[in-house]
Amino acid sequence: MGSSVRELAGATPATRDRYVDLLRVASLAAVVLGHWLMAAVTPDGVGNLLAVVPALQPLTWLLQVMPVFFFVGGFSHALSYRSLLRKRSRHPQGAQGAQGSSGTPDSVYSAFLRARLRRLLRPTMVFVLLWGAAALLIQLLGGGGGLTGTTLRMVTQPLWFIGIYLAMVAFTPPLLKLHERHGWGAFAGLAGAAAAVDVLRFAAGVPYVEFLNFAFVWLAVHQLGFLRADGRIRRPALLAGAGLAGACVLVAFGPYPLSMVGMPGEKVSNMAPPTLALLCHGLWLVGAVELLRAPAARLLERPRAWRAVVAANGVAMTAFLWHLTAMFGVYGAMLALDVPLPEPATAAWWAQVPLRIALAAALTAALVAAFRTFERPVSPAPATAAPETAAATGSGPLAALGATLCLLGVLGLSTVGFGGLLDGRTALLVAVPVSAPAAVAMTLGGWLLVEQVGRGTALRAAGRRA
Repeated sequence: MGSSVRELAGATPATRDRYVDLLRVASLAAVVLGHWLMAAVTPDGVGNLLAVVPALQPLTWLLQVMPVFFFVGGFSHALSYRSLLRKRSRHPQGAQGAQGSSGTPDSVYSAFLRARLRRLLRPTMVFVLLWGAAALLIQLLGGGGGLTGTTLRMVTQPLWFIGIYLAMVAFTPPLLKLHERHGWGAFAGLAGAAAAVDVLRFAAGVPYVEFLNFAFVWLAVHQLGFLRADGRIRRPALLAGAGLAGACVLVAFGPYPLSMVGMPGEKVSNMAPPTLALLCHGLWLVGAVELLRAPAARLLERPRAWRAVVAANGVAMTAFLWHLTAMFGVYGAMLALDVPLPEPATAAWWAQVPLRIALAAALTAALVAAFRTFERPVSPAPATAAPETAAATGSGPLAALGATLCLLGVLGLSTVGFGGLLDGRTALLVAVPVSAPAAVAMTLGGWLLVEQVGRGTALRAAGRRA
């Protein structure tokens, strides 16, 4: 891997925004470390350190960095989609075909979905299928209690992020068009919709309306990435200050909790579903990371630093998917070896933190070594180079359907987990009960549909060239 990383780093175009790659890796790394640190595992179950020590909750205003990842996603999606549009303009002869569900040309929409989703879905499906098979075997053998049962329920929780990201990819074409027409007005519209949802939720008590903010809040953060792609975030200090002030006011005088991550048993969460306070938190973070852009860019001009970012980007999603597996593996081994687990937040607990994190990092590295091949980019289908070949196939709606099935399946699985497979356990996805087998079936069906669209287009393109 070292030589390939060196080659990739050396071949980096001068126009590439290296800071975006650093933000992608750093945000996922912060989430992983946060999960490892916040887990308060005892022989009786799993708690949250922030609930044990509420005084630590202000740290979430620095460490809840998932908005940065979605912001970076918006930047990357804008560049990717525009690149495909430019390629289409060079191959216009077949591009007047069917229209995709977003109103964009069918061929470009399907090519964009495939290009963005395939690298994400391959490692995700490996994770889902392996854990599903393991969970079924464990429960058939009569296991599933204690820490094992907790692991089966919780190991899929980070998949919510994959589901939200799938939605961002699917909505990129229409929202990018909205951005190009209205600029900051498009962001303001999404932010205003998020605020209206919270008013209806907290002031009017409208049921289920809060779930709309899974779209409005995260798509608003995603929209900031479009603005960055066009160089329209010119006053990051003002953005950071306004976001921080807004979050402080909302938490101090509104119904919003202090923590920017979910807390067990809390009546209101800023994360699930997202709130206007979390959107303000996202503004503060985006402004803050933009203020660090220049010094970070100078650092990334150093070959060693850039190679490290390239190497990390190549395995970041695999590490994210498996990091809870590694963490629970470490705790399971400690219990099996009768290593004492101190009470959370005690001096003995804090003294053990470096060892637990080091062991979890080592096990994550081993899992990455085993599964990183599934994150490697797939050779692009000819349709990516010549999207007009798909125009008459209706591949855009099929790809959109595949993405929707994956979105619902992944979000459902993050909610229900793999516990209680033999008991028919379900959990509510918004207002609809979903079981783990149904969620896996939707995810697998959607993934196969996206893959089929790619294979079919590639075959047609090959026949056209012959």
